Amino acid sequence: MRLKTGVGVATGAVVLGLGVAIALALASGTGGQTVAASHAPAPATSPIPTVVADQFVNLSLARVAALPEVKYDTVIPGLIEYADTPAPEKVTEAYTLAVDTAIYGTDQVTPVARFAAANFLGQKNVVVPVAFTDGWALVLTPARKSLPSAAPGHAPAQTAGWIRVDSLTKDHPLTQRVVVSITAQTLAIADASGATTASFAVGVGTPTTPTPTGVTGYIQARYLDPAQGQRIYPIQLTSLHSAAADEPYGGNDGGLIGVHYFFDSNGAVSHGCIRLPKNAITAVNQLPLGTLVSITN
Repeated sequence: MRLKTGVGVATGAVVLGLGVAIALALASGTGGQTVAASHAPAPATSPIPTVVADQFVNLSLARVAALPEVKYDTVIPGLIEYADTPAPEKVTEAYTLAVDTAIYGTDQVTPVARFAAANFLGQKNVVVPVAFTDGWALVLTPARKSLPSAAPGHAPAQTAGWIRVDSLTKDHPLTQRVVVSITAQTLAIADASGATTASFAVGVGTPTTPTPTGVTGYIQARYLDPAQGQRIYPIQLTSLHSAAADEPYGGNDGGLIGVHYFFDSNGAVSHGCIRLPKNAITAVNQLPLGTLVSITN
């Protein structure tokens, strides 16, 4: 799924340099981790990791700025693999950040990345916590932990990381979620009780470019992209990535999984994205950013 950047449309995936002023009044802290794309497979991690005693120390302004940003095309090994479907009562709010904020790994001590306050469209980033514990929130992130080419058979489609609760600001409630069934080739919208309120037949990935399953992400952005034929129905960009190929669509899009309108939206027909007919994309477009997207077998 290719990305819109600025007011135009990029045929590759060029992300805007976000001039987000970091005015976080934080004291100097422990050393950060300089992260580059890893070619070493990472073991599976519990969705909500066991953490050590609180050893958190605030980072300085400069240390936060030096951390790699979690965005669609970054690979950050220190992130946590997330392969869970949280109960509706655990995810009820979407949040935002006033400034760029550090994300921590499993130990809640080592900063591994930063969550930018604004996304690649220049709009405020939506942050979705899936668990809270002792001043910390486990939030879903839009970056990869490893590439499929470096971790064949075990490249997480969704990642997460720990962030301090006091850095989050409530933005809007999340009362519905999207559930996609690859076997049934359907997309359902469910309410807070889990009851299905609408269901649509959709197109899914082919056997060679499959849609990832057994994973939950969220709608991180939406935008029109005339270069991809999307002049009327906005693309719903999720935080999920292909677990089968680095770039199943070609280009440099990071293997992103999108939910979007397409005239051929029936059967196993896509590169991993979820293709929707007009009535389905209209319904999904009414859901707020941050809405969870769970993909099942």
